[in-house]
Amino acid sequence: MEEKRNIQKACPYAKKCGGCQYQGVPYPAQLKKKHNQVQGLLKKFGNVKPVIGMKDPYFYRNKVHAVFDRDKKGNIISGIYEAGSHRVVPIDQCLIEDEKSQEIIRTIRGMLKSFKIKTYDEDTGYGLLRHVLVRRGFTSGEAMVVLVVASPIFPSKNNFVKALRKAHPEVSTVVLNINDKNTSMVLGEREIVLYGKGFIRDNLCGKSFRISPKSFYQVNPVQTEILYGKAVEFAGLTGKEKVIDAYCGIGTIGLVAAGKAKEVIGVELNKDAVRDARINARENKVVNISFRQGDAGEFMEAMATAGENADVVFMDPPRSGSSEKFLNSVIRLAPKKIVYISCNPETLARDLLYLTKKNYKVKEIQPVEMFCFTDHTEVVTWLERGGL
Repeated sequence: MEEKRNIQKACPYAKKCGGCQYQGVPYPAQLKKKHNQVQGLLKKFGNVKPVIGMKDPYFYRNKVHAVFDRDKKGNIISGIYEAGSHRVVPIDQCLIEDEKSQEIIRTIRGMLKSFKIKTYDEDTGYGLLRHVLVRRGFTSGEAMVVLVVASPIFPSKNNFVKALRKAHPEVSTVVLNINDKNTSMVLGEREIVLYGKGFIRDNLCGKSFRISPKSFYQVNPVQTEILYGKAVEFAGLTGKEKVIDAYCGIGTIGLVAAGKAKEVIGVELNKDAVRDARINARENKVVNISFRQGDAGEFMEAMATAGENADVVFMDPPRSGSSEKFLNSVIRLAPKKIVYISCNPETLARDLLYLTKKNYKVKEIQPVEMFCFTDHTEVVTWLERGGL
């Protein structure tokens, strides 16, 4: 651990990359900084517990993305965009990304020349390989490789996959993702599975989850178990409750909570995520959960209009937080408890201000470390309706 910490202090990419705002800051001091930030924003709503940190805060990211380019000498490089630019910082080892996934990316980089695969040039639009995305199941050990290309014609694709799998037998699926647009988006719409099933599986909180190239799945599985465990604990489920899992994604929180609830309804806008959520429920033999594709706010409005109710609402919105329209729909449905999982304490503070003016009281605030060495913190908050 001490050896890793010394490496971390000397991260050669820190200034150019800009991905880790707390490079060189001792880990206990990082947690203290994060606690102070969250407390400054949220203490007016209640006591903020100390941040639950990681035992080993290195190599935790199960999703590794590399952009490919050439340097001034024409050598193939892979790495990430420099903060606020489209210049590629060549990176051989990142201290927060899964080591095995980084190995796979280095292997791919080494294979490009012999397979005569050109890297994509954003300025000229010439070349094939734009990005490589590797997702790995920390429990299952399965790895998915997504090759993001400008055209669906990939030379010697079968031999390429064979050579990659010879070097890395843990690669259980390889997907070609076609992104032929001049865009900052990494993934395109069209996908061709070159090998395997086009997805991997991982285990979380005792459940198995299918992860596709575009699925939302928390990037820090070790801390996600703690985060979701805390969320379910805050819900205080007894087996009698009707639960709404808003922004449910591939169904992670809902499936974890289903074992302690009477009924769970997951609502999600993304069609692919809903498909994966239904498959996840089936594969985990969870029968008291259902998934609806659509806007969670509109779904809850319709429930309230029909005179239906819910006991608990889990909400895990994007960084921008919730819209006032969505929060109004929660107020109308009037669940006894709201468990709000937030990846942005600033928008959480804004939304808590709204909810606490509408007869909800904050019972507990628990920050959880999900993004070591960055200035991001996840927070799970338990609210109860007044007058209960």
